[in-house]
Amino acid sequence: MTSKLSTIEIEPQADHQYSVIWLHGLGADGHDFEHIPQELHINIAPHCRFIFPNAPIQAVTINGGMEMRAWYDILAMNLEREVDINGIYQTAKLIEQLIEREKNNGIATENILLAGFSQGGVIALHVGLRYPEKLGGVIALSAYLPTLIQLNSEAAIANQHTPIFMAHGILDSVVDVETGKAVFDSLHAQGYPIQWHDYVMEHSVCVEEIEHLSSFINSIFK
Repeated sequence: MTSKLSTIEIEPQADHQYSVIWLHGLGADGHDFEHIPQELHINIAPHCRFIFPNAPIQAVTINGGMEMRAWYDILAMNLEREVDINGIYQTAKLIEQLIEREKNNGIATENILLAGFSQGGVIALHVGLRYPEKLGGVIALSAYLPTLIQLNSEAAIANQHTPIFMAHGILDSVVDVETGKAVFDSLHAQGYPIQWHDYVMEHSVCVEEIEHLSSFINSIFK
């Protein structure tokens, strides 16, 4: 695991006040969601830096050990989706470095949003629920949370009231929608301010979802 992530970044057109860190899925890279700032209709756009990190290249067990960009290894495609838990914690430290960098650039953590798709959504949830300072929000698309049990002892008080957006395709054959919904149900039961949206789509992103994302971001960054 590298000590620093390479990134693709879109700089704000006006003074920098907000940062969005957006994590791609397995086998993709930072370019995968590079188009999203143009598709979102958010009020803070001129003042927002979008950061798209590239996951480290590593062997992925379910793909025959083939090396690709991955936030952690997936060991088995069973219902529980057995994964490399240590890898998730290692990657979390790298994302925290990006948050710290934005802090050092003068951005308040409450103006930093974590977002991710699939594996990236897992990391966004994992980090966002544990980060010791208040974040602006967390977005997890077509994701789940293998470290949900550990959250019982690791949850950060600072982010117990941080808005969370979860969304999933009901036709998803990669990450079953019920796996994601179970995470939502658990977090909702724990009192987190969390939204759930599902769409008639597979393991992807749709126009209606982007509209809901825009509304979510506008609701937390006014």
